[in-house]
Amino acid sequence: MEKRREGSEEEVEEIWRQKKQTLIEGVAERLLNGDLDSKIQAAIHIRNMLKNSSVKTRSKYTASAAVIQPLVSLLLSPNQRAAEVSLLALLTIAARNDRNKIRIVTSGAVPPLVELLKFQNGRLRELAIAAILTLSAAAPNKLTIAASGAAPLLVQILSSGSVQGKVDAVTALHYLSSCTEAPAPVIDARAGFPLIKLLKDCKKYSKFAEKATALLEILSKSEEGQTAISNSDGGILTLVETIEDGSLVSTEHAVGALLSFCQSSRNKYRELILKEGAIPGLLRLTVDGTPEAQERARMLLDLLRDSPTEKRLASSVLERIAYDIASRVDGSDKAAETAKKLLQDMVHRSMELSLSQIQRRATSCTPSQIPPT
Repeated sequence: MEKRREGSEEEVEEIWRQKKQTLIEGVAERLLNGDLDSKIQAAIHIRNMLKNSSVKTRSKYTASAAVIQPLVSLLLSPNQRAAEVSLLALLTIAARNDRNKIRIVTSGAVPPLVELLKFQNGRLRELAIAAILTLSAAAPNKLTIAASGAAPLLVQILSSGSVQGKVDAVTALHYLSSCTEAPAPVIDARAGFPLIKLLKDCKKYSKFAEKATALLEILSKSEEGQTAISNSDGGILTLVETIEDGSLVSTEHAVGALLSFCQSSRNKYRELILKEGAIPGLLRLTVDGTPEAQERARMLLDLLRDSPTEKRLASSVLERIAYDIASRVDGSDKAAETAKKLLQDMVHRSMELSLSQIQRRATSCTPSQIPPT
């Protein structure tokens, strides 16, 4: 009885699969050979049929019915409704499916998408940004998209797009920035101001902040990028605040950006960074950050001190003293862990003393002594 029921369910499922395949093939025929209205309705039908399907099902049906190419062709239509429904269908086909993302790009979708990024129509442009973002998540697509001219348009959207458009543009640029084969840098100095503004306005521990700081770290490696960031309103302060409040990833990128500033021109940026109160956050990062962030924070602290070489020697002596004390108290087996805790307590105490001094200085100032802002 059980086996008969299972067999019956499998038969029903197979009949449904065949029926769905036939429907999609019929829709694909209308996409290829129908008039414009038929093509628009076919694109809507494909999206509705596939949007709740599994990744495997989407891959199977779109490959066998060959719907991707006619949908890409529909992107070129001067009819904006046709372009919109085509974009929606392609986004559905690409969702969580790298194979389909690659098929869409190899079918020639990138050039018309780049043209749609130039549109003043907000709806079409936002869908095009979402499509570029989705397609750039697949590694084999990155070079094609990076070389297409999409990146400068995405940088423009950082300043002029909607909130969602800006978020998607940052994510797309973040994906593309990992393409080492790109013929030109994905972002340039023009991205500095809008990225700082977006980082300033977002939660520093968010995933978005991680992507924004990663892009800012890339910009900080060029003189033009450093100038753009430092000339932005609150540019260096925003990076300092990210070191204080960001996630492990964003703090690593933020300290990396400030380190690039000081390594390239210590005399120019040292006072600017110190003025924004970077020291407490950097001290904490030497204990609580990722291994890479800890090393970057130590290097930056050395560069921010008056005599980097002497202070570096003092820092290593301090670490050795803490280790010696820990060895005597807990033995050599636990010495490293205990020394870390001792140094952490010292860092926290140093931060508390620094804050107390700042507060005392502030309360002792008369109104006439307070510098104008």
